[in-house]
Amino acid sequence: MPAPTFASLGVPAVLDRTLAAQGIESPFPIQTATLPDTLAGRDVLGRGRTGSGKTLAFAIPLVARLDAAGAAVVRAPRRPLGLVLAPTRELATQINATVEPLAKAAGLTTTVIYGGVSQMRQERALNAGVDIVIACPGRLEDLGRQRLIDLGHVQITVLDEADHMADLGFLPVVRRLLDATPKDAQRLLFSATLDNGVDALVKRYLHNPLTHSVDEARAAVTTMEHHVFVAADAGAKKNLVHALASGRGRRVLFMRTKHHAKRLAKQLTQSGIPAVDLHGNLSQNARDRNLADFSSGAVRVLVATDVAARGVHVDDVELVVHVDPPAEHKSYLHRSGRTARAGSEGAVVTVALPEQQQEVRQLLRNAGVKVEFQPVTSSSAAVAHLVGEPAEYVDPAEREAAVAAKQPRQGGGTSTGANAQRKRSRRGRGGSGAGTSEGRSGMPQRTTTRRATQAKAPMQGNPAQGKPAQGSAAKKPSSGAQSKPKASHTSGTHHASTRSAGQGGAPTSTPSRRGPRRAGAPASNTRRG
Repeated sequence: MPAPTFASLGVPAVLDRTLAAQGIESPFPIQTATLPDTLAGRDVLGRGRTGSGKTLAFAIPLVARLDAAGAAVVRAPRRPLGLVLAPTRELATQINATVEPLAKAAGLTTTVIYGGVSQMRQERALNAGVDIVIACPGRLEDLGRQRLIDLGHVQITVLDEADHMADLGFLPVVRRLLDATPKDAQRLLFSATLDNGVDALVKRYLHNPLTHSVDEARAAVTTMEHHVFVAADAGAKKNLVHALASGRGRRVLFMRTKHHAKRLAKQLTQSGIPAVDLHGNLSQNARDRNLADFSSGAVRVLVATDVAARGVHVDDVELVVHVDPPAEHKSYLHRSGRTARAGSEGAVVTVALPEQQQEVRQLLRNAGVKVEFQPVTSSSAAVAHLVGEPAEYVDPAEREAAVAAKQPRQGGGTSTGANAQRKRSRRGRGGSGAGTSEGRSGMPQRTTTRRATQAKAPMQGNPAQGKPAQGSAAKKPSSGAQSKPKASHTSGTHHASTRSAGQGGAPTSTPSRRGPRRAGAPASNTRRG
């Protein structure tokens, strides 16, 4: 029997051509199973693990349905005809990246709605008339209460990762949103599991649904290598994590808390392994920027909390490291699903201390993973196998000793990680976002470059330079030669200072209008998400 094609499954020719232009020619199993029914207008429950191809499985019928109905002809302000609900901002954005090219080919428009940012742009998109809205439940309900959107004309609704919405407590909001859509509208629900109330959603809102299950909710054992590395103590664990982060491919490191994720990203960057963090304390702009850097390959290490376990869909992640073992097996599965996506291969490492071994054994048993526990150090052969060719990795202790032994260069010594970050900053200098992430781990270079530049330049009110950084620009001495600024590295933030020969070498600076800033506090006014 010949392998199915998108055309043979009933995908319209315009969408088939668009997929082929993107290099997508063969459907995945979940697409093969669901497309004939979804394209026929049936309600469908799709069950499959993350990375199985669910997004395209619902993006195709979503666009095809509206294209056939002539949605572009009947477009009206604030009245979308297609709706996708997603649990996280990152996931909503990445769903749009899949849907938008198909929609554009069919003459349809899309927009993304989520909280943590100003709603003015979202209002403008809705007022202009948009066909497909991809939204997080909270902000969408807010817009509905303000009468800025009307869901009464939606023809097809998709709930993606409904089980994660349940985990986050969104089901009451989801029910209210679904109640606002027409009862006879087509509804598609995709979820890895049916627990925590998802089964109640299926019974209440899907009409005679057809169920298609592809890949049970257990870790993939055919395309994923699973390892448990046992470190002797906290110091050995730190060196092991640095070694695992040092390979050349993309890798995601998971932590339990926002604070630890931020700190590890900072430590890796300072040791010469550029890394960015992703967690709930970052503003939306910072989250978008860090994820874009990781997706583009500008940095190869992402340190994240569980906010990224579902929201990060990046191809070619070769290694996932559970630096902190998750609390329960569902988190293990979703975290691990960042690698070995769409049939590709990948590896997963859980790092455990001796006292955590029993807890990790139970975790993996529940996840359906059988693996031997391996006592290792950062130089063990099993670690080297996963790291491959390291990207100039040096043990942190050895690096510190080498730096201390060297004579500092003119202007102050800097670490390899700081130099790497400064180069990245120079490449991006001049952008509108410069300086907006001061104090954020993994992205200190913007602050460094901006402050160092202002310390050197005379403050003449040049409009091109903008206002001097508060509390960071040095006052020009009245006499004596001025030396070049020296960069000091305290708590990961770089400050420029000048010394005057006529003042006994004491640094002077322009006082900040806001008063002294406490160490480590961000200097920007970026709104947090």
